[in-house]
Amino acid sequence: MVEWPTREGEPMAWKNALKSKRLKPGKSKMVTIGLNTFMVGQLDDTYFATEGLCRHMRWPLAWGGKIKDGCIRCPLHQTTHHLSDGSLVEWSPFPLIPAYGKLLGKLSKPKDLKIFETRVEGDYIQIQLDEIKS
Repeated sequence: MVEWPTREGEPMAWKNALKSKRLKPGKSKMVTIGLNTFMVGQLDDTYFATEGLCRHMRWPLAWGGKIKDGCIRCPLHQTTHHLSDGSLVEWSPFPLIPAYGKLLGKLSKPKDLKIFETRVEGDYIQIQLDEIKS
């Protein structure tokens, strides 16, 4: 395994997430490494990895999350993030009942989604981790 130094001097490690043949373009899967949950997906010919739970109400993003125009939309409250950098596009709009969405949106502070570097090594998509809970 290759290790890269971080800014703080701690090693960064590449971890196998899943076999690349298990993903299709526009799709994603939940992956657990140690005690951490990630969403790994494919857009066109590239792979991406994010933290696996929505920053709003901690719902698993790969369970019904919609990937469109380079963004992931949480299936529960419709919170949307850019997949390129994790930046917030829309915080808890909950379009079926807008007043409910505004109330739920105030229950937690808007946050960006953490994005992880990916690479393909052999048959596996790997995620670069700077810290991992085990």
